[in-house]
Amino acid sequence: MQKCDITNLPDAEFSFIPENAPKFATYTLKNFRNIQQLKHLPEDVVSAIAVVGHVFPFKVNSYVTEKLIDWGNAPNDPIFTLTFPQKGMLLPHHYEIVQALLAENAPKSKLAKAINQIREELNPHPAGQLEFNVPKLNGQKIDGLQHKYNETALFFPSEGQSCHAYCTYCFRWPQFGENDDLKIATNQIENVIAYLKHHTEISDVLITGGDPLTMSAKSLSKYVLALLSEDLPHIRTIRIGTKTLTYWPYRFLTEKDSEQLLDAFRMIVRSGKHLALMTHFNHPVELETPEVAEAIQRIRETGAVIRTQSPIIRGINDDAKIWSALWKRQVSLGLVPYYMFIPRDTGAQHFFRISLVRAWEIFKEAYQHVSGICRTVRGPSMSTNPGKVQVMGVCEVNGQKVISLQFLQGRNPDWVLRPFFAEFSESAFWLSELSPAFGQESFFYEEELAELTKPIEDDCLEAVC
Repeated sequence: MQKCDITNLPDAEFSFIPENAPKFATYTLKNFRNIQQLKHLPEDVVSAIAVVGHVFPFKVNSYVTEKLIDWGNAPNDPIFTLTFPQKGMLLPHHYEIVQALLAENAPKSKLAKAINQIREELNPHPAGQLEFNVPKLNGQKIDGLQHKYNETALFFPSEGQSCHAYCTYCFRWPQFGENDDLKIATNQIENVIAYLKHHTEISDVLITGGDPLTMSAKSLSKYVLALLSEDLPHIRTIRIGTKTLTYWPYRFLTEKDSEQLLDAFRMIVRSGKHLALMTHFNHPVELETPEVAEAIQRIRETGAVIRTQSPIIRGINDDAKIWSALWKRQVSLGLVPYYMFIPRDTGAQHFFRISLVRAWEIFKEAYQHVSGICRTVRGPSMSTNPGKVQVMGVCEVNGQKVISLQFLQGRNPDWVLRPFFAEFSESAFWLSELSPAFGQESFFYEEELAELTKPIEDDCLEAVC
């Protein structure tokens, strides 16, 4: 694969020929050494994949290995870092524990116990996902549903709790492990519909995972038809969170139910509801192939809108030129830049994170080098327990250097777009590492947040949200 000049990408050419589609091959811990290109990498790099891959989920496929990774630049290639576990993703003492157990060929039960303990120490469900976001109906929790912000509910269909390949930064990594206690999923759409009927403030349903587009078109259509029910007129937007365009664009081109999948999209649009595909593109390389360009065109022809988002990730896209090129490329293909995120405080965040101030500097520089049509993007944003917090910048107030912040979403909608300030810090990576400016004891929302996230013990129809 040729190295990509991210500053001067060619115009898309819709020249994909279906007969050229490679056979889908998946590589996991069981068979990843069959990837021929790995034989040219140092053994310590390859062995680290096996060690770290026992803690974090690892899966990659033939499209990624053949079309996206520049093996001449591996292991420093950004897509390689994005999809193959690295030694630094585990803290040194965690790495040593797993490495030693594998070396001694420890019993499976002993290995599993150690791995589960490590996973528990890595904050598997950040931002109160299990404690505060799972709603109740008649006192019973609704499995596979989250309701944190008034207008938006997240639905996790059990058939879609996988991906075509796994991102090493993914904050949903517990969804792919063996521990069912850490998973969020359901196939009981009836309970979800019942909850939605009682909560007419919800206008948007996000079908998420994993990646819901790993499920069959038949399964997706079943859920879509339920959401299009006449009993849910307040549901105006259906979102589908996916990285399928990046990792397996043939899902929209050559699979046996590709056309049925696109028909499901058309069904949503023709019903009068808005369909938004919430896609993840982390680097311009992911938008280079004719396959992805053709898949994008076919999706857009259904009437769906494709919005794009990505965290800012050290070693992958922590460069303003990469972001400006990414946004420009997306717009040229008809996509809508939506979010730049800060990596969540879970899993291997220590490996991927950059400071909040540096993330804002990169965002600002990239934003300055794109036209207004790209400036639909918002960020850098943290998805925290109280809500989505945007880093607005560094400024000086009354002679004091501070970080300006605001909520883009909040557990209380009244918090949204209210500016607040933190003491300047070049070493803060997350909201919890910031201190209120001007000698204040707490941020304005903290007292109310404590009340909102108190456990609800009595039976009620309200979500803990």
